[in-house]
Amino acid sequence: MAFEPSYFKADLFKVLSNPVRIQILDALRVSEQSVNSIAQQIEAEPSAVSQQLAVMRRYNLVRSRKQGNFVYYSVGDATIFKVLDAALELFHNHVIEMRESLQKLE
Repeated sequence: MAFEPSYFKADLFKVLSNPVRIQILDALRVSEQSVNSIAQQIEAEPSAVSQQLAVMRRYNLVRSRKQGNFVYYSVGDATIFKVLDAALELFHNHVIEMRESLQKLE
């Protein structure tokens, strides 16, 4: 990621453009988890989860910790949840606007 704020933001949104990555981050809101645990929660293959975690680890969105034969992942900076929550709020606002527009058409 570039150190210029606008480039950093663009790179961040590119990383967040994958729905599986967002599901993984949401799964990690609660606590650190293993790949298998995350995969089970989001109903994805562990290999796919592992690939997405590797991408997010490169961008410091998640960190890993090895314990025995298991690797546990956690969120690198909880501020990312403010970004995700803001996006969810925008989504809800958009849905409300769409609903109001549809009601006017009826």
